[in-house]
Amino acid sequence: MPARAANDRSPSRTRAAAGRAPSLADVARLAGVSTQTVSRVSTGSTQVRPETRAAVLEAMCAVGYAPNAAARALRSGAFGTFGVIVHQISRTGESRSVEAIVAAARRHGYAVTLVDVEHAGDSDVEAAVARLQNQLIDGLIVLRHETETPVHLRVPDTLPLVVSDARFVGEHATVGADQLAGTAAAVEHLLGLGHVTVHHVGGPPTSNPAQVRRTGWVAALEAHGRQVPPLTTGDWTPASGYRAGTELVARIHDGERITAVFSANDEMAAGLLLALTRAGLSVPGDVSVIGFDSIPLSAYLQPPLTTVEQDFAAMGEALVEMLIAQVRRRGAGRLVPGGPSGEAAPAEATRRVVPANLIVRESTAPPRR
Repeated sequence: MPARAANDRSPSRTRAAAGRAPSLADVARLAGVSTQTVSRVSTGSTQVRPETRAAVLEAMCAVGYAPNAAARALRSGAFGTFGVIVHQISRTGESRSVEAIVAAARRHGYAVTLVDVEHAGDSDVEAAVARLQNQLIDGLIVLRHETETPVHLRVPDTLPLVVSDARFVGEHATVGADQLAGTAAAVEHLLGLGHVTVHHVGGPPTSNPAQVRRTGWVAALEAHGRQVPPLTTGDWTPASGYRAGTELVARIHDGERITAVFSANDEMAAGLLLALTRAGLSVPGDVSVIGFDSIPLSAYLQPPLTTVEQDFAAMGEALVEMLIAQVRRRGAGRLVPGGPSGEAAPAEATRRVVPANLIVRESTAPPRR
């Protein structure tokens, strides 16, 4: 019956009444099925026989009917989409984080709408939040709210939110790598090899991850009673790592003993390696180098780079899982924190820390005597 009806192409059957848009009933009439069956097909339900689904889809094309997903979502209160706000997506950490979030969201049946803000200031982030809400989202992920001093993220209390920034612990649900522990492992690895101290090429002063890694570097050296050398700063790029490397080479030529360097990310470490080798210094013979992030390229540098691994896949999965948990609590009328009931969320539900592990390769060795 559905196949015979779907093949009927008379004008009266393939066009909706003049002056109105094609309706669910028009499709049902042409396909020879109930409006409930058409609704199931339009929502992707698996409770429809393949031949019936084919007939309904053909009838939709014939009458020019397109399911109104926005209207259906407004009725149900679920849109099947998460918003993601990121600053400088071209950076390795941000791009890999977004990739991990998109993959995790897809596994859970969600799409992702991405906004890359030009500036990380509060006004830009709040404008991005408003823009995403107009596009109908179920929840929001903010990647690294890159302001030097964190302030309250002004978002509606009813909007589920997870932030990849440990500074918002206690205010919003957060996910992040254990950067302090990873930094300590890097410094202690170099000290354990016999290096007297460890120099540091840090990220931008306004970057929270750079601040955390710098703090961890200082704390690890002081915990072992070692001198904290002057800081060299980059901007996360290989070019800035190369410039930092030339500064360190000049200091070595001036007589300063520099045998170990911890770089705040792998890309700056790559530039640092090039500067050292071009100056005729051996890595790790003259200077040992450690990076941070464990980007895929780090294993193929010369020499392969010892680095601290950030598990971006695990962090993306954690961000999505925590957001889905909030969405479900909202659906049950129990959104926390800041939800209608006002109840407090358990601590383990509002913060998740992903381990950052040291990966030892060929760019570190004991110092020459």
